[in-house]
Amino acid sequence: MASTDTSMSGLTDQEAKEFHGLFMSGFVGFTAVAVIAHILVWSWRPWFPSVKGYAMLDGLVHSASALTALV
Repeated sequence: MASTDTSMSGLTDQEAKEFHGLFMSGFVGFTAVAVIAHILVWSWRPWFPSVKGYAMLDGLVHSASALTALV
């Protein structure tokens, strides 16, 4: 006869709690790395325009027009 102490996933209550703890610690770690990466990228090259527009892309227009002139 089937055991009644397992859930639909087949895990016991203790196994489900252990899996949940590992999953949550991995999720929190991944989220922390993603937040740090976004902060570092923002400090390197902000993606919202300032008052003067996208300041980091000023030279890109000149480079792109020079490339199209070569083709």
